[in-house]
Amino acid sequence: MSQTTTFNFSQGYLKSVQKQFSDYKALGEKAIAQMPDEALFWQYNADSNSVASIVKHLSGNMLSRWTDFLTTDGEKEWRNRDTEFENDIQSRNELLDVWEKGWSCLLNALDQLTEEDLQREIFIRGEKHSVVEAINRQLAHYPSHVGQIIFIGKMVLGENWQSLSIARGSSAQYNAAKFAQPKD
Repeated sequence: MSQTTTFNFSQGYLKSVQKQFSDYKALGEKAIAQMPDEALFWQYNADSNSVASIVKHLSGNMLSRWTDFLTTDGEKEWRNRDTEFENDIQSRNELLDVWEKGWSCLLNALDQLTEEDLQREIFIRGEKHSVVEAINRQLAHYPSHVGQIIFIGKMVLGENWQSLSIARGSSAQYNAAKFAQPKD
């Protein structure tokens, strides 16, 4: 009698989103680590955001959405979204503290979720979402901002930018190394 393994979608989904959020956090941290301090506060123009203001916005959103995720509206009364775009972070250390505070809130909330929680409904700005929809909403939102951070890094560092993925002209070499490894 052969034994089959049943894939548990809910458990697989939770592990997948935890990994994806963690991967985007790491990607953002690698981009920030490459930039000199002054680049973290640079703005292309008055209507654009600096890395610092993007970090402040991400953290504010994460704290609002993921604090008491299952029991309170994701847009907290104490959140002041407009001030998140003020370029008032003063140092790299402050920026990293703000970054870590938001991501810790998100990742801790995800760690607390159970398979049964995925069947629940929550609210964001009074609009009903399934827990899966709410997670997916943020999984679309946060990587877009990480991409902005990376783009700013590329702009300010120019040829000194160290690629965070497969460097240009290296795809064939990268693929050859990957395909040479045993499959899981």
